[in-house]
Amino acid sequence: MNHEQDLWTYTLQPQDDGVKYQDILYRRFHFSRKLLQHLKQGERVWVNGAFTFLTTRGKAGETLSVQLQPPEINSIPGENLPLEILYEDDYFIAINKPAGQVVHPTPRYPEGTIGNAVVGYWLAKGEARPFRPIHRIDRNTSGVVVIGKNQFAHQQMAWQHAHGRIHKCYRGIVEGLVKEDQGTIKAPIALAPGSFIQRQISPEGSPAVTHYKVLERYQDASLLEFILETGRTHQIRVHCQHLGHPLLGDDLYGGNLARINRQALHSSVYEFNHPLTGELTTIQAPLPEDLQRLLRELAGVE
Repeated sequence: MNHEQDLWTYTLQPQDDGVKYQDILYRRFHFSRKLLQHLKQGERVWVNGAFTFLTTRGKAGETLSVQLQPPEINSIPGENLPLEILYEDDYFIAINKPAGQVVHPTPRYPEGTIGNAVVGYWLAKGEARPFRPIHRIDRNTSGVVVIGKNQFAHQQMAWQHAHGRIHKCYRGIVEGLVKEDQGTIKAPIALAPGSFIQRQISPEGSPAVTHYKVLERYQDASLLEFILETGRTHQIRVHCQHLGHPLLGDDLYGGNLARINRQALHSSVYEFNHPLTGELTTIQAPLPEDLQRLLRELAGVE
């Protein structure tokens, strides 16, 4: 399997003999029904260089080609903003988001977002495409944000996410000394009554599982690594409060603002199997200066 510009190709194997092209794409490569419908709407699928219908049955040895990136338009306005790119290829771009910046425009934050910055970056290169974040992190959380460059990339990652194939790792600094060296927090999360923002632990909530490990203990704080099994809004923040060790700077969930005025939480690693090659792709974001400074203070270095 390879790609030339935006063309995805696959040589049919003996087990594909007599199977419809759409079934090969759906079963073997997890193309979504929605994407297959889009492929049917234009001349975007070829066999051995000739246009074909997806309902045609294949023969072993044929080369199936799919145009994954048809012309698209921007979904949000582009802006010329600073952007720290951690990774980029024809299918994904990963950004190291600073604390304080929103991922996607909202009525409250209509501009200055990662979305505006990424679309502005594409426009400067003469490229047009919708902004498709694979995942989001809170405004005051820093770190890795991965964006799909086309519908195929986006839906492939949605499939990996639904099947537990994506590995997300965070680092956070919590109040107090966490006794256990490692543990798992299983506590369902729901919206707090009367709030559109705040979450709480509730038996009626969605299942939420966070694994944690203590990396360092200080006099009155602990540096933790978190691995998410689920991805609920504010999950780590709510679970830390539930553990009795809120994140420093997270006043929404009981954290102290004396040392830092944003939740001390960073999205450090995002790992997935690249949908084109199957290779493990690891994207890492270094700890930002404000959290490095906080750790130095806690260690008594400055």
